[in-house]
Formats: sequence, C-alpha cells, structure tokens
Amino acid sequence: MRTQVAIIGAGPAGLLLAQLLHQRGIESVVLEARTREYLEQRVRAGVLEHQSVDILKAAGVGDRMMRDGLPHEGIFLHFNGRNHRIDFAELTGKAVMIYGQQEVVRDLIAARQAAGQPLYFEVEDVSVSDFDTDRPRVRYRKDGVEQTLECDFIAGCDGFHGVCRQSIPERELTIYERVYPFAWLGLLAEAPPASHELIYANDSRGFALLSMRSPTVSRLYLQCLPDEDLNRWPDERVWSELQARLGSQLATGPVLHKSVTPMRSFVAEPMSSGRLFLAGDAAHIVPPTGAKGMNLAIADVQVLGKGLESYYRSGNMEALAAYSATCLQRVWKVQRFSWWMTALLHRFDTDNAFDQRRQLAELEYLVSSRAAAQTLAENYVGLPLSMG
Repeated sequence: MRTQVAIIGAGPAGLLLAQLLHQRGIESVVLEARTREYLEQRVRAGVLEHQSVDILKAAGVGDRMMRDGLPHEGIFLHFNGRNHRIDFAELTGKAVMIYGQQEVVRDLIAARQAAGQPLYFEVEDVSVSDFDTDRPRVRYRKDGVEQTLECDFIAGCDGFHGVCRQSIPERELTIYERVYPFAWLGLLAEAPPASHELIYANDSRGFALLSMRSPTVSRLYLQCLPDEDLNRWPDERVWSELQARLGSQLATGPVLHKSVTPMRSFVAEPMSSGRLFLAGDAAHIVPPTGAKGMNLAIADVQVLGKGLESYYRSGNMEALAAYSATCLQRVWKVQRFSWWMTALLHRFDTDNAFDQRRQLAELEYLVSSRAAAQTLAENYVGLPLSMG
C-alpha cells in the first residue's frame, strides 16, 4: 500500500492533521493501536485556546463544539479563603472553550469516516523505517496480516510512549525533562459545577482545580502523591478534600471516572528526523496546570499541514525544514507558562515557610496588577500563532 503521508496515532494531533491534509487534497493513512471506543471515551484535557477553536472550525469539525462547548471569559484564583477573577475578555478580548478532548476526537473520527478516508484501529507491531530516505516505510500488522505502507512522509502523532520518537537515533535528539514530585487525582462526576468558570486553588492542603465538561458534569482535581493508591481515596474523602481546598460547597453526584495523572515537563529536540515529523505528545509534554497539551498538538499540526501543503504544491521543502524550529519557539513559551502556573499553585516537598509566603505574595500581585493579570490572561487564552 502507498500513500503520501502516513500518520501514526489517532489522537487530536493525528486526526486533525489528516483532516487538514484531506481539505488540501493530500492523501494520508491513519494507523492507531487502540480501539475507537477507547479513544472516544478516554477522559483527557478540556480547555481549547481561542485559536484552537478557530482551527477546528476552519477544518470543518467545529459544529458540535460550537453548539455544546462552554465559552469561558475568565478563571478564578482561590487563595487565602477568597476567589479572585482574572477577566480574559476584558484583558485580552479573547476567551477559551471548554470542550473535552474525547469530544474533539469523536468529531474528527466522524469526519474522517464520512469522507471515506483510511483510518485503521487496533493495528499492532507498528515500526517506522527509511525516513532518512525519500521512501519512508511503515510496517504493521492488522487482523493478523503483515502490511507495509510506503509514503513520502511520516507524521509521528503516537504520544509520549509511541514508537516514532523512539525510532530516531538517540544521538540526534536532545531531551529536556523535569518530573514533578506530585500528581493530580482526577474526578469526573455527574454533578453540576459549583462555579460557571474554572477555579484554581492554592491551599495549605495542596492544589485543587474545579473544572467542568458540561452544565451537569464536573471535572475536579486534587494534588496528590505520584504513586497515590486510589483505594485510599473513596468518593467521600475526595469530595471532602475538594471542598476544603476550594472553599466551595460542591454539589456531589455519581463518580464516572477516577484516575491519577503523573506530571512532567518534557521536550525532544529537534521535532523531526529526515522525513519523520513528531507532533503533540510524541515531541513534548506539559504539566496540565496551564491547559496546554491539546492546544500545543493542534498548533504543531497546523504548522506541519502548511509545510506539507507547500511541498505538494511547489516541491519546496523549506517550510518542512523549518517545522521543528517554528514549533519549538511556541513549545518553549508554553513550557515556561505551564511550569510557572504549576510552581505558583502547588505545594512542593522542598518548600519552606518562605516559599509559601512568596507564593501568596505573587498571587496577591497577580490579582492587584493589571499588567500581571494580563500576562497570565494572554498566555492562557493562547499566544498569537505569529509569535511562535
């Protein structure tokens, strides 16, 4: 089998890239190791920057998002027993959209299948090779049959643990990484959110976040240990701890999902090798505090899609050659913001009384200085794509 672009991974990065290429008349094949049901039900990120919303709309997959998504024009910072609002609309003229990653994936899968374009789930033993030539190959097994897919380019959108980055020789990559000494215990519950906008809490007991997926479904998080045993966190204890840290009376309800998410910052440079291009979590991971993971993936494939379009229109490799450098400008700005938000709101094991008072002083400055609040707001709603 042959195609122009082989896409490994059917998360937001891979599926959106496939949709962008289809709009431009460029052939692609998407290969995914997991089932469709898993991808459409996996609970992940839920905050879309304003330009991510624009990109999804332009890609023709925004109708359900615009109907069911929740536009938010601000967030609350909770500390010292009070909520303080950061008004995105007033500070930047922009807003974000609350719309779960699994919903984005569901929309993209539906568009792919409606267009009759190749998307294969439950493929096994995927390997990539010859990407240092002009005839890259992808080998995989589907329904017990060995297959070889020849292509012009490979897009590695297969996540942090995928095969694509691991296939690049170690000597070609520089890895930057920080592993955090805490994790998030996440709860998805059938309960109306206690706030119409997200609440980020810095509390003496640890960080907490109130988010939502709809007017009737809450998404909530607690700072916990990286190796936290969920058996130690029955629903009653989670609800009690959330109310203590958020300083809010929460409406409780049936728990639909509970998990522990480790936290790390990670960047692999460069984001390409020959004709293999990494996008999304395959190239970088951010702690979820800044709500940037899915947005970075969308920004990556927007750049990659334009580079591939340029190549197929003119044969010019210049934009593709610049792909990694272009994306990394944005990646590092987002890494900085995500690290800053994480350091601002969490309790670290090494913190002493000075560090905790310093955190509170920075929070007080944020809510009392327009310039400081505007810096947070413009990073949260999304830096302009032209800024990298």
